Amino acid sequence: MENFVYEYPTKVYFGKGAARQHLSNILSAYGSNVLLAYGGGSIKKNGVYDEIDGILKENGKTVTEFTGIM
Repeated sequence: MENFVYEYPTKVYFGKGAARQHLSNILSAYGSNVLLAYGGGSIKKNGVYDEIDGILKENGKTVTEFTGIM
């Protein structure tokens, strides 16, 4: 195996409206394609999917879904 470095930084924003406020601000630093990965359908039932998908599309991102993750 070749040597490599793997880094997976994580930021978690909490609070009402946090996704819209913070996600919109950082999206310009990334490309136009977004992979939206999730498990079951709970994010669609509770509205999180629609909120995030809407923010991404408002910012000109092309969303590809990867669903059913166990």
